[in-house]
Amino acid sequence: MSIDQMNIGFLPLVDAALPILAQEHGFAEEQGLHLNFTRDVSWASVLDRLLYGHTDAAHMLAPLAIATTLGRGRPAKALSVPFILGLNGNAITMSHKLANVVAPAGKLGEPVSVGEKLKAEIAKRAEAGERVRFGVVHRYSSHNYKLRYWLSECGIAPDSDVDIVTIAPPFAADALANDEVDGICVGEPWNSVAVERGVGRIVLVTAQIWRRGVEKVLALPTEKLDDDRDKIERLVRALHFAAKHFVDPENWDTNAAILSRKEYLDGSATLINRAISDRIMLTAGAETFDAPDFMFQYREAANFPWISQAAWIYSQMLRWDHLEYNADDQLRAEQVFRPNVYRTALKGLDTPIPGANSKLEGSVTDSLPVGSTQGRLTLGANPFFDGRIFDPTEVLKYLESLPKS
Repeated sequence: MSIDQMNIGFLPLVDAALPILAQEHGFAEEQGLHLNFTRDVSWASVLDRLLYGHTDAAHMLAPLAIATTLGRGRPAKALSVPFILGLNGNAITMSHKLANVVAPAGKLGEPVSVGEKLKAEIAKRAEAGERVRFGVVHRYSSHNYKLRYWLSECGIAPDSDVDIVTIAPPFAADALANDEVDGICVGEPWNSVAVERGVGRIVLVTAQIWRRGVEKVLALPTEKLDDDRDKIERLVRALHFAAKHFVDPENWDTNAAILSRKEYLDGSATLINRAISDRIMLTAGAETFDAPDFMFQYREAANFPWISQAAWIYSQMLRWDHLEYNADDQLRAEQVFRPNVYRTALKGLDTPIPGANSKLEGSVTDSLPVGSTQGRLTLGANPFFDGRIFDPTEVLKYLESLPKS
């Protein structure tokens, strides 16, 4: 069998795991692929390499794939997402000074309570001529959108009451250490790095804001997907098998060791293992505790590219870029996610495939059996912390229901 080479761009984050493990465990080779990796330190660099043909596909922020397709911040270039690399996996880590004011000691905060106390602290600092500053990994990131969603619902205007700046993930702990920011919203292992260094405390995890929030994706130019459809479907299959392997507790130690290598995350296997196993340490020297669904990589169709999740991202882009709604743009945003490719690639495998391409986001409060075209599928709870439900067919009505800030 001939082997096709593919070049994959990534950032050193735990949720880059699936392409790496697909190669390391032979799942790519079983599909006639060899994956070569290019590590970067910023999402801008990952995107540039992809757009200029230096890589064939990339580990990417879901909102960045949509923003690129819609021409937000640069000339439009259509990207496609046939596979979701994971849901959530991020946290909000604050300086000890701020965390001690807004969050309980020894446990995760509760979003509403932390928000109320943060609002009071922001007002107090404003009277003294000071501002609270948060760092996120990119303007077009789920980190930015979930942080803003939480702040706004708690009565804090993200564009006027606080400052939100961009920091590349590997430097997020440095920014906290140097008092450049009061908090960061970043993926693992960089929250845990800040904790280990004693410069911050994890206050919330983004799964508390949206239990099943879309995070990183496999993205590639749409023209490449069209030209190399068979190769991409083989890649999707390799990622699927890697995801199934990744979530098995028997494989956590091995996978953490692989990801910790210099060419990949170049970090602590212990910290990586915590993220993989949903075990979080909030502050240096404390006991780890279980944070259910902190990272979500496989079950409940976690890797399925729901177009309703793309539509939610589009709604937040409108909201925070202060744009007018455009039905054609919503369609283009939704078309970035390619459930048809996922379906074709995994047809006949022993895995459930949803019967629909879209759903009401935030509507499931308990286990819910849903229609499927293959296997039996049950979805778990997927609420937003404020109890809102997002209907992708009613974007304008949804935006009108949100706090104005």
